[in-house]
Amino acid sequence: MSNISPLKFTPILKSVLWGGSRISSFKGIAPSNSLIGETWEISGLEGFETAIAEGEFKGITISELLKQKGEQIMGTRLFEQYGTHFPLLIKFIDAAQDLSIQVHPNDEVAKVRHNCSGKTELWYMLNSQKSAIIYSGFKTPTTLEEFKNHVENNTLTDVLACFTPKRGDVFYLPAGRIHSIGAGNLLLEIQQTSDITYRVYDYNRTDFNGKKRELHTELAIETIDYQVHDEYCIHPEPLIDQEIEINNCNYFATTLLKIKNSCKINIADKDSFRIIVITSGKGNLTDNFGNNIALKQGDVLLVPATTEWVDISSSNGNAIEVITTYVP
Repeated sequence: MSNISPLKFTPILKSVLWGGSRISSFKGIAPSNSLIGETWEISGLEGFETAIAEGEFKGITISELLKQKGEQIMGTRLFEQYGTHFPLLIKFIDAAQDLSIQVHPNDEVAKVRHNCSGKTELWYMLNSQKSAIIYSGFKTPTTLEEFKNHVENNTLTDVLACFTPKRGDVFYLPAGRIHSIGAGNLLLEIQQTSDITYRVYDYNRTDFNGKKRELHTELAIETIDYQVHDEYCIHPEPLIDQEIEINNCNYFATTLLKIKNSCKINIADKDSFRIIVITSGKGNLTDNFGNNIALKQGDVLLVPATTEWVDISSSNGNAIEVITTYVP
């Protein structure tokens, strides 16, 4: 069995109109002069592949790694399904301004229109200012014609479910769910590897060049889920030194841990890689091969499928919070 240590990547910093400055302090990296709205922590999206930051594979991209060690990294089941296409994209997002109200297509629509996968995603809220809001789904039943009228009359937010999030809230956003991140939110995003977004409403803003950003309302209307759903937001309560599942869909399963001492996570029984995100605290990770890695807030690691288990322990008796995700 291959001894491939858990891998850290060099994130891609994305400068955007609505970006802020909080990700650098959250991750403990040098501040940027640009407005950083997103860091792509692990990405196999063509043209935006993250590179390994250290170790024997330092400098090669995740796509290159999968050409060399695909089955060991992905697991037999996923390598047969995805090949060298890494199926998940992990981001931190800092919204200093409101993001557009938008929707993402499902796999079928994205394949026909863009020859790529759709975009189902999940948000784990890391920090929200008191005035920050999240839009997710509809709060009242809305027909297609009513939706068009709301867009035309700038009243779309009147029919959207609006939340005042707090740290630890989880928003699951299947493809087709209309949504927006409001100003003042810092969050972790787990999503399918896709960058297809249909902007529906953008508050009549202009970009860096003074031009209004393109809207995709006509493309969006066929992909939106106009139904009202019961549970747009959950707030899972972690168990000390135990892993709990907070979401499980066709594309990824996500778990939460709060570790005051230590917790062993089984990797091999899932036949999948495991991504580990440190959302607060410091600690250490060891695995069955004897690899030992120091952990701190903002770290993101890819644990290969050939790993049997990892054990995460906290430092100095202070709790470390961890989000993990894999492909079920």
